Amino acid sequence: MKNKLRSSFNTRQYMLSSDFEVYYYSDKDFKTLSPHAHNYYEFYLFIEGDITMEIVKNDGEKVSRKLEQGDLMLVPPGIRHHGIMGDSKKTYRRFVFWISKNCCSSLMQESVDYMYLIQKAEAFHQYIFHLPPAAFHQVESKFLRLLEEISSEKYGSDAVRHLCLCDLIITINRAIYDDEHMQSENDELSLFQNILSYVENNLEESLSLDQIAGKFFVSKYYIAHLFKDTLGISLHQYIIKKRLAECRSAIVSGGSITEVYEKYGFGDYSSFFKAFKKEYGMSPKEYQSCHMISPEG
Repeated sequence: MKNKLRSSFNTRQYMLSSDFEVYYYSDKDFKTLSPHAHNYYEFYLFIEGDITMEIVKNDGEKVSRKLEQGDLMLVPPGIRHHGIMGDSKKTYRRFVFWISKNCCSSLMQESVDYMYLIQKAEAFHQYIFHLPPAAFHQVESKFLRLLEEISSEKYGSDAVRHLCLCDLIITINRAIYDDEHMQSENDELSLFQNILSYVENNLEESLSLDQIAGKFFVSKYYIAHLFKDTLGISLHQYIIKKRLAECRSAIVSGGSITEVYEKYGFGDYSSFFKAFKKEYGMSPKEYQSCHMISPEG
């Protein structure tokens, strides 16, 4: 199917359509183009070949990257770029997708989700991204689906082309967003687990939000939100629950109530009594009487 949808490459670097154009190219002996810029957005998905992409940022800095399968480039209007061919005997395959600023504006009226990658490229000057294998093949299939619809003249083709266009753009944006935020989520989970472990091992010490934030070199507000979002309770409430659980275990094993609450950081019996009764529905003495483990086990 790919061969049927392949376009013959030409050096034209301007759009004929007012909305978008999409191409699948497969070439040998590709002639390197001179650095150029467009007045539209270019999406480029690299499949295979020996190509180094060179991009010239607005401040004049040149960024070069040898491409590998799954690399996705997004070049905003006015950014100079060109692909430099290495071994011209290797087949050079890629998808190229041009979309006008007016078309982007129309899509943005439908949903800002279409603009994630464009806004990222323009704000942070990051133009090349990498798609993991599964995401690469998914995006590739969306390109082929759009090309297939453009080449057909079936009933409702204009409506379906628009749907395929939206599907391609949102799939690209979601693939990059998910890949970036997966690492962020992994880091967040690791931090959360490390804090839990630290609290568990230091229940007899002075534990506070400020002290733990300093220990892990993160904002106390970040930790506060992390606990609220993950457990539905504050860090302070979590610490109290863990300390009460340790107090309960010690009490039912025959420990002195006074020694136990002091050991686990409760400043006075009154605050310990209130917290314990709220958590377990009875006073520490009542709980000990009902649940204390006999020496024989």
